[in-house]
Amino acid sequence: MAIYLGSVHGSANLHSENNEETAMPAATNKGIIDKPSNHSVEQTVENLKNILQSKGVALFALVDHSGEAAKVGMKMHSTKLLIFGSPKAGTPLMLAAPSSAIDLPLKILIWEDDQRKVWVSYNSAEYLKQRHGLPQELLQNIAVVETLAAKAGE
Repeated sequence: MAIYLGSVHGSANLHSENNEETAMPAATNKGIIDKPSNHSVEQTVENLKNILQSKGVALFALVDHSGEAAKVGMKMHSTKLLIFGSPKAGTPLMLAAPSSAIDLPLKILIWEDDQRKVWVSYNSAEYLKQRHGLPQELLQNIAVVETLAAKAGE
């Protein structure tokens, strides 16, 4: 899959091969919530990992986008994506709206902007509800992402 993605997107990134550091643009989609963090990307990631572990929530993956960029000779502000969840909470959502599986498990992106400010970003529960037609009574299963993001950045 990585080879496929590299070959599909490789030509689009040719202008970036000058090794200049690039930053992620600010989110323009209203479904994405950006909260400031009081810590570095690394410390915010550690905070979130500790919170997830203390609550018994599985961390399925940690994607180090900036680390992967460095492996191909490109510079990128520190950017990490944590993918986490609970089958007990997620399965009822996917049963009610199978398309929600594309947005589950939950994700939190921790990234640094051009001014070295660190942000914690995630899809709002309301956005996911509207996107997939999720029933109101199951919204609490994903609304926890807001609390997790806030605590990670404190």
